[in-house]
Amino acid sequence: MYQLNFDLNEFLTRFWHKEPVVIKSGFVDFEDPISPDEVAGLAMEEEIDSRFVANQDGEWQVQHGPFESFESFPDTHSQLIVQAANHWHPGLRAFVEPFRGLPNWLFDDVMICLSMPEGGVGPHIDQYDVFICQGMGKRRWRVGDKGEYKDANHHTGLRQIEGFDPIIDEILEPGDILYIPPGFPHEGNTIDVSLSYSIGYRSPKKQELLNGYADYVISNDKGDIHYHNPELQTRDEHGMIPKAEYNALNDMLMKLINDDEAKARWMGEQLSTSRHELDIMAADPPWQSDELQQFLEDGLFLEKVSGMKALYHENNPGVVFINGETIELPEGCEIFGKVLCDFEDFSIDELGPLASNPAVLALLLDLCNQGLWYPQA
Repeated sequence: MYQLNFDLNEFLTRFWHKEPVVIKSGFVDFEDPISPDEVAGLAMEEEIDSRFVANQDGEWQVQHGPFESFESFPDTHSQLIVQAANHWHPGLRAFVEPFRGLPNWLFDDVMICLSMPEGGVGPHIDQYDVFICQGMGKRRWRVGDKGEYKDANHHTGLRQIEGFDPIIDEILEPGDILYIPPGFPHEGNTIDVSLSYSIGYRSPKKQELLNGYADYVISNDKGDIHYHNPELQTRDEHGMIPKAEYNALNDMLMKLINDDEAKARWMGEQLSTSRHELDIMAADPPWQSDELQQFLEDGLFLEKVSGMKALYHENNPGVVFINGETIELPEGCEIFGKVLCDFEDFSIDELGPLASNPAVLALLLDLCNQGLWYPQA
């Protein structure tokens, strides 16, 4: 079990969305949760998003996986990147546990970088919060202040900039953590063969929220009503939009935007949808209700698919949002919703009296047969 060497609440007060910081020995007795060979193995899988970045003689090149072999890749000035590795490797699932105090709806993924000497992706700017956790090896990290910077190397897709003056310039060793808020330029350069883990938290942009809600409104036929004005009169200024008509049209728009029930449902579905592929496998053969009942009575645990988000609104735990889908729980089963969303795994103890509720068991059986929850080995 991984344990942080600092208080997460104090960290949030001092640094979150405020300034970058290096936390030396941020983990207690750190050990890598994955080996370099396992990282390479993940990059060979079709379902997993991976990239190989090289900078030979100042020329940046990016190749996208899956990869069949790494024999031709240079052993310096290069880096293998695997996104959402926590979805596919149990060691990385455990690696996230110390950060569970942060909102799950903000959590994006754990990205792994297997870096050769002098490897990196150049100076760049990200728009999400990231904890860069150093594993084996050493990497030098430079971080600059927020500001206006010139873009560079557009063809690579690496969001690179021309450069910056550092406010942090330190070498990270195993167990060290570098936190970088959105908008701060940074660059990592590898000293010797290295593993680093980026725990990313990504918040939506205003544009994404508006665009997503508009799509939801259209796909669900919300507001499919035309403007009507039975009191219309002739006017000399036929090119003018009168204030009263503007207000009427604006009211139509605001009724859609202020539809709290529709917004709550859309937002739950939107925020619970993963940006990356999940390792979901339907039960084969399907579980039977008596098997699941016996499993729970034996005190064993059911575990959520790694990286999958299950969420609920504070004022309505009776409706849960699981991987982009809305599920309305039977009346009186709100505790079950909190168990599904707030626990990564659970047993009959967390269910309490609901463990014998037929509606709860039927829903749980369906979730297990879909492969969204599964029995711990």
